[in-house]
Amino acid sequence: MDKFEKIDKEIKGYTQEGQPGRENEMDPKPIAEDDDYKAGGKLEGKVALITGGDSGIGRAVAILYAKEGADVAIGYFDEKQDAEDTVKRLEEIGGKAKAYAFDLKDVEQCKKLASDVMSDFGPINILVNNGGVQHPQEDFLDITPEQIQETFATNIFGMMYLTQAVLPHMSKGDSIINTSSVTAYRGSETLIDYSATKGAITAFTRSLSQQLAPKGIRVNSVAPGPIYTPLIPSTFPAEKVEKHGQETAMERRGQPSENAPAYVFLASQDSTYMTGQAIHINGGDFITS
Repeated sequence: MDKFEKIDKEIKGYTQEGQPGRENEMDPKPIAEDDDYKAGGKLEGKVALITGGDSGIGRAVAILYAKEGADVAIGYFDEKQDAEDTVKRLEEIGGKAKAYAFDLKDVEQCKKLASDVMSDFGPINILVNNGGVQHPQEDFLDITPEQIQETFATNIFGMMYLTQAVLPHMSKGDSIINTSSVTAYRGSETLIDYSATKGAITAFTRSLSQQLAPKGIRVNSVAPGPIYTPLIPSTFPAEKVEKHGQETAMERRGQPSENAPAYVFLASQDSTYMTGQAIHINGGDFITS
C-alpha cells in the first residue's frame, strides 16, 4: 500500500462549517508535499500569483513553484492561519513569498491584488486561477438566484477580473493556468451551477488561448477529479466525505500533491507547444476523447 492509498483509508467522515474550508482543521491533513518530487529549477526567476493558494491544490502548487525557484504570491479569502502556514513553508524552501487576503467576487479587489503583488514582486509571469466554491443541491429548483450569483461571481467572473488585471503586464513566455474540474466534462447532478462555471472556465481557457497565442502567452487548464482538499469537508456530509473518490477507476481520492506537477509543467518551458488545453487528473473518474 503506497502513501496515497494509506491516507485514503485513514480518512473518516467529518465536516467543516463555511467554505472554502480550512486545512489546519482537517484530520488527517492532505498531502500537500511529496518528498519524492525532484525539482529542476524550471521556474527560476519567475513570479507566480496563485489564488486559493493557502490550502489544497493551491498550496501544493505554491510549494512546487517555490521548489522550482519561483517567488510566490498567494491570494486567499479569509483562511488566515492556512495562508500563514503556507507562506512559512514557502520561506523555508527559499525565495520570496507573501499572502494577500481578497475577495474574488469584487473587481476592485482583484485589481488591487494584481497591483499589490506587482508592487511587491515585480511583473507576474505565472497566473494560477484556482479559487472557487461549490454548493450542492439535490434538486435543481432549490438553487437560489443568490447561490447562482455567488458561484459564478467567485468561480468565473473573479477569474476573468483578475486575468484582466494581470494580463496587460504579462510578456511572451508567460503562462495562465486555470483550475477547471472533471465536472466540466462529465457533469454533476448535485453540483449543477458549479459544473456550469467549470464548463465556462474550459471555454474561457480555449478562447483566451487563441487571442493570446500571437503574443506568446499560453493559457491552459487542469481539470482535477475528486481531490482531498478543505472544500470537500466544507461542502459535503460526513458519509460522502468518507466515500469520496471511491467511484473512480483507482477507487480512491487524489491528493493535492498529485495535481501540482501538472501546474509546474504548464508553467515551464516543458509545455511551450501547449495552449488551450486541459490536463485531466482524476483517477479514471472520467476519460475524455
